[in-house]
Amino acid sequence: MFLIDTHAHIYLEDFADDLDQVISRAKLAGVDRIYLPNIDEKTLPDLNALVSKHPSLFKPMIGLHPTSVKDNYREVFNELFDGTDLTSYCAIGEIGIDLYWDKTHVREQTEIFERQIEMAKDNHLPVVIHARDSFKEIFEVVDRQNNSELTGIFHCFTGTIDDARHILKYGGFKLGIGGIVTFKNGGLDKILTDIDPENIVLETDAPYLAPTPNRGKRNESAYIRDVAIRVAEIYGKSLEEISAITTENALKIFEG
Repeated sequence: MFLIDTHAHIYLEDFADDLDQVISRAKLAGVDRIYLPNIDEKTLPDLNALVSKHPSLFKPMIGLHPTSVKDNYREVFNELFDGTDLTSYCAIGEIGIDLYWDKTHVREQTEIFERQIEMAKDNHLPVVIHARDSFKEIFEVVDRQNNSELTGIFHCFTGTIDDARHILKYGGFKLGIGGIVTFKNGGLDKILTDIDPENIVLETDAPYLAPTPNRGKRNESAYIRDVAIRVAEIYGKSLEEISAITTENALKIFEG
């Protein structure tokens, strides 16, 4: 049995002091692969360095996170992508629209989100979408852009059952399920009972959103096992079955 963490920021400073132990614990927990979403031009060098050191474990994405879209967003975007060999990356992510903290740059976020979707389709890459308080705005873009070339993951899904159905109707997307599924009042258990397990992948979003029993602490990829255990309980399946299903789902997205 092995697990795939489809979304973790292990390259961040949060892991600088015990990175080797974090990797060892992940492997002991059965984690075979960890996909690394990028944030902006400042984080990409550390992300790439981690992948170079552990290429069989870590798989890199490239993208401009919506909360990094500021007044200089075009300059940052060009710095990130100009001259970049996209064949070195497994996905464009994480990208999207975030209206939780600040709505000031919603127009700019939307522009860059759509531009990165087009880039992904042109290069036959999946996208990893960040949607926080923004499903309406996200759906407006994806409704326009959706075709057989567009595939990916709605990372850290916390929407309604109607949001889930809207996403799955696109045909090429999976729902990213993380630590929130273990929270007592997270609500995802009620959503998942109406969603086939073939439509989900597992993630940690480390260092954020650690699952119970480590809620409130730094998250890490080893804790994907706690997510998998809870998902297995919801579906009435064994841990091995859920691991196999979600691993296959992840590989379909990232490797076709």
